[in-house]
Amino acid sequence: MNSNKHKSENTSSPSSLKVQGGIEQPSSLNPHAVKRYRGMRSALLDVDEYLNGIRNKDITILSKAITLVESSLPAHQTIARELIQACLPFAGNSIRIGITGVPGAGKSTFIEAFGLHLLDKGRRLAVLAIDPSSSRSKGSILGDKTRMEELSSRTDAYIRPSPSAGSLGGVARKTRETIILCEAAGYDTVFVETVGVGQSETAVHSMVDFFLLLMISGAGDELQGIKRGIMEMADAIAVNKADGDNKTKAEFAQRQIKNALHLFPPTESGWIPEVKTCSALTHDGIAEVWEMTERYFNFVKQKSYFSHKRQQQTWQIMLEFIDARLHERFYNKTAIKQALTNYKAKLQNGQISPYQAGTELLEIFDKL
Repeated sequence: MNSNKHKSENTSSPSSLKVQGGIEQPSSLNPHAVKRYRGMRSALLDVDEYLNGIRNKDITILSKAITLVESSLPAHQTIARELIQACLPFAGNSIRIGITGVPGAGKSTFIEAFGLHLLDKGRRLAVLAIDPSSSRSKGSILGDKTRMEELSSRTDAYIRPSPSAGSLGGVARKTRETIILCEAAGYDTVFVETVGVGQSETAVHSMVDFFLLLMISGAGDELQGIKRGIMEMADAIAVNKADGDNKTKAEFAQRQIKNALHLFPPTESGWIPEVKTCSALTHDGIAEVWEMTERYFNFVKQKSYFSHKRQQQTWQIMLEFIDARLHERFYNKTAIKQALTNYKAKLQNGQISPYQAGTELLEIFDKL
């Protein structure tokens, strides 16, 4: 009996090894703030609110407007078109500079050094950096603000990394419209950075006033390392990383490129492309690159080529808009969606050629 009593006492007494339940830890996030933030993100403004925010240089509103333009939702696209139309009277007052180059040429470092130089001269800069999207996940790193840390901290600079979203050559589908929004926000200089050498350069060339090709020396045959078509489109070429032991190699590459440019046909503007050496790391030669850019703009404006190219850009915007709308209308038709499934099976079974299938699908679309 005594042993049972002793056992009962041990059972009822609390153990020093027992883990107490404690209290439930509160969330590190304020649930009311999260709900409010999500509501703010999802809420669409009207066109006047977007326009007033952009004109008042509100970076938050500008970013929201660009996100709206990049959206593929029909409701967003309707507002975006009205917003672009409202911004047009305030756009067109910037200089648009396209910057491209081979991988490893130091585009981001150069853009930061070049951009800081322009800001010191009192200009306001918008950098539209196109990041490659994954063909599998459709995602992008969007790391240009990280690579351009000093530039992104300046209040008179705006960096907008945009995913290429699978568009041709990696150029963001709505870059042209984004340029208009940035110009309406008072940015007098717009950089458009491309993914790399490829089809994207042709698209960027058609939307900018000045096309700068960035190259490096010591990476093999400098003239074979890049397509001739890209060099023919360039209004100027800068050989980057001309510092330290590489300076002599950069100057040799500069002479090679100059000699090669003499073999190309004359440019439409009549401008003779120049070749400069620079170092984005030490900022040597950056001022000379800007002086070269200014000479180009003075030249093309005197020859009336500047306004002629802007007219070409406007025409190209219209054609691309028509192409995009036709593409959307075709694939959004219910009858086309159903027919695509049938024709896919026929193609896989070898019952029809892809050309015949495409012809018949277009005939179906024409009858709708």
